[in-house]
Amino acid sequence: MASPEERIADLGLTLPEVVPPLAAYVPALRTGDHVYTSGQLPMVDGKLLVTGKVGAAVSPEEAKEQARVCALNAIAAIRSVVGDLSRVVRIVKVVGFVASAPDFTGQPQVVNGASELLGEVFGEAGRHARSAVGVAVLPLDAPVEVEVVAEVR
Repeated sequence: MASPEERIADLGLTLPEVVPPLAAYVPALRTGDHVYTSGQLPMVDGKLLVTGKVGAAVSPEEAKEQARVCALNAIAAIRSVVGDLSRVVRIVKVVGFVASAPDFTGQPQVVNGASELLGEVFGEAGRHARSAVGVAVLPLDAPVEVEVVAEVR
């Protein structure tokens, strides 16, 4: 069975460097058998490639892809704490925040971008509990932000 790192490579992805914090927090923290990530924005090479509200300036499909970027950044944050992604026993919980136009109600489909990537990388261990929440605005006018809780050994 392929390791999570091998699955990432098989998907044609590269695990990025951990996104530096925008304020007074750490990207991920381990306590006991769990790693909690801070909210991860869809940063690529230190920049947001897409900004705005989903259902207005940002299409749901584009936001779903940005949620996938958030999940990749969360995986990088988890790896920065545990060293080897094979130490992830299970992705326990995902919380996705979607900066939404007032009439947009497709938050679950947007956050599927993160959930689907976690499933592709961790297999059955990537199946998780989840919340998808619409919000008025996110840091830097990001369209989506994702937090992950992982059980590790």
